[in-house]
Amino acid sequence: MSITKEKKQELIGQFGKNAEDSGTPESQIAILTERINTITDHVKVNKKDHSGRRGLIQLVSKRRKLLDYLKKRNPNGYVELIKKLNIRK
Repeated sequence: MSITKEKKQELIGQFGKNAEDSGTPESQIAILTERINTITDHVKVNKKDHSGRRGLIQLVSKRRKLLDYLKKRNPNGYVELIKKLNIRK
């Protein structure tokens, strides 16, 4: 259910300031979005996996907090990131 190391490095390179920068909110949001998408597919297939559903809700909450932080600090970057990741809002 988690993402591969290569996919994570690709997301960090695409959304971070450089290939080693995994701490920026943009790269963290991109990684969380990828994890949310994979777990969403899993939960759709396995309807009785309540612990997976709980983990999904926790990830969505964490991403929401990071998005709120980014919106407060960098509104233009927030709008661009939303468009790139196809997140509603």
